[in-house]
Parts: sequence; structure tokens; C-alpha cells
Amino acid sequence: MRCTPLLVQLYFVFYVLPAYGIRFPALTTGILCLGLHIGAYIAEVYRAGIDAVPVGQWEAARALGLRSLPLWSRVILPQALPPMIPPLGNFLIGLFKETPLLAAITVVDVFGAANNVAGLNYRYNEPYTAVAVSWIPHDMHWDNFDCPHTITGPQGGY
Repeated sequence: MRCTPLLVQLYFVFYVLPAYGIRFPALTTGILCLGLHIGAYIAEVYRAGIDAVPVGQWEAARALGLRSLPLWSRVILPQALPPMIPPLGNFLIGLFKETPLLAAITVVDVFGAANNVAGLNYRYNEPYTAVAVSWIPHDMHWDNFDCPHTITGPQGGY
């Protein structure tokens, strides 16, 4: 799943699998493909974060007699999660950027809906501006979540 483009996966599930009797609605196909595509990359982020915890931490927790749940919740995950946050944020932003590909299998996204509205009255500036204005705060929020060090404040910044 990681080495194939999302568009190829979408076409395969939506157009090829029905020839073998496996049919999904367009939205279900989009959610399934996006989930599997991004899930493969996120699994690698989790694996790398857990592998980044030094072996000595695992051995020390086992030497103290910690069982599985306390070992993970008190020793491993507090060390593994902070390095995972930036790549997970990147994949979340990438997910938002990949959703327009669902238009290839007839799923209408926000810009597709704006295009439909613009086509009804031949006024393109208003719908596209409304979509852009509504997405700017959304993008800024997730960008700040992903890179909190870029937020300017009383401490200064860029």
C-alpha cells in the first residue's frame, strides 16, 4: 500500500474490484482507500517511535517487574509519543491534501461543491473565496499543532 499512488488504489478498488463482484459506494471506497493508504505510513511512524525507546528502558521496566500495561503506559509510550507528533501531523495535513483525489471516483469534495455552485450562476469568485476563507483557519490550526515552535508570541519568534 505504501509504494502505490493513492489514485491507482482508488481506481483499482472502484473500477476493477466490481468486475470480481466486490462493490463499494464511492464514499466508502474513498474512506477505505484513504484509511489504508495513510494507515500504512502511520504504522511506520508508530513503529519508529517505539523502536526509538532505548533497549535499556525496556530492560529496566522488566527488571522492576512491571507488567505489560504499566510498562507501556508509564515507561514506553511517554518516551515514544513526543517524537511521533510531528510526522503524524504531517500525515494529517497530507490527508487533507489528498482528499481531492476522491473526485476521480465521483466523490465531491469542498472545492467540487464550490465548482457546482459556481456553475449554477456563473460566479466563480464568491464560492471559491468562501471555501478558501473557511479553510485558512483550519489549515493554520493544524499547522500550528504540527509545528508548535513556529508560533510567534511574547517570547519572540521568526
